[in-house]
Amino acid sequence: MVSGEGAEKTPLVSLIAGGTAGGVEATITYPFEFAKTRVQLHDDSPTKNPFKVIKAVIEKEGPRSLYKGCETLVAGTILKDAIRFISFDSIKAAFKDPETGTLSPLRNLLAGISAGVVASTFAVTPTERIKTALIDDARHDKRFTSPWHATKTLIAEHGLTKALYRGYVTTTLKQASTTAVRLGTYNTLKDFERLRDIPQTTATTFANGAVAGTIVVFVTQPFDTLKTRAQSVRGAGVKEAFTSVITDYGVKGLWRGSTMRLGRTVLAGGILFTTYEWVAALIQPVLDKKLLPKRSE
Repeated sequence: MVSGEGAEKTPLVSLIAGGTAGGVEATITYPFEFAKTRVQLHDDSPTKNPFKVIKAVIEKEGPRSLYKGCETLVAGTILKDAIRFISFDSIKAAFKDPETGTLSPLRNLLAGISAGVVASTFAVTPTERIKTALIDDARHDKRFTSPWHATKTLIAEHGLTKALYRGYVTTTLKQASTTAVRLGTYNTLKDFERLRDIPQTTATTFANGAVAGTIVVFVTQPFDTLKTRAQSVRGAGVKEAFTSVITDYGVKGLWRGSTMRLGRTVLAGGILFTTYEWVAALIQPVLDKKLLPKRSE
């Protein structure tokens, strides 16, 4: 049972629970992210099966290659999810209906978009840029020895803004839409279940997260594909990224890597929200006890 489900989460709880959930999810599911990024970066492999791509990488480059760029993604995901959960929960608290305590689908969507823009600006774009550059570099040049080395090299070659904020528009489009759909869907499902007194068990939370993750993939995949092209080592603008994908694969190319992303996102959605609710339920009572004396003074 996920206890404390109906309790109002404080900003500190949202920050800690969101960051912890993001780190756990990113570490467990990173091989799927690696395989998806490889396919989107002109990879020659015709297969769409993530397990076959992972197997091929292990055979050719060794198992450690599957976690190339992982440190950057995990660090970025911890920061990203901490920011977007605290943003979403804060906005949600301001937007909710005072009588029912729920949000309309439109307000859920707007809260998610707002949280996604904030997360993209302060966390996602820089870390996704370095992660993508590391995976791209590992295919051929192998210039970068670590995330820090890649960051320093790219800044020296392109300047701070172009090095870390390459692909900001496509990343923000992807992040805003992903956050809006994922958190909006998840919160709508929770509100639906709460109004009908459906128990919020661990299985229910995982299932809600998985459903939200499935919807996310098919709605936002074109933004993800363009983001990956824009943030490769060579880099590209939105128009150039779009043109290159259409030239290489046609319109269907905008959904390239969706099978691999689906595998990761469905699993990630379940892990993310389950971990978030667990951690929030664990630390909320502890923080409440520490803060209550101060509140009463």
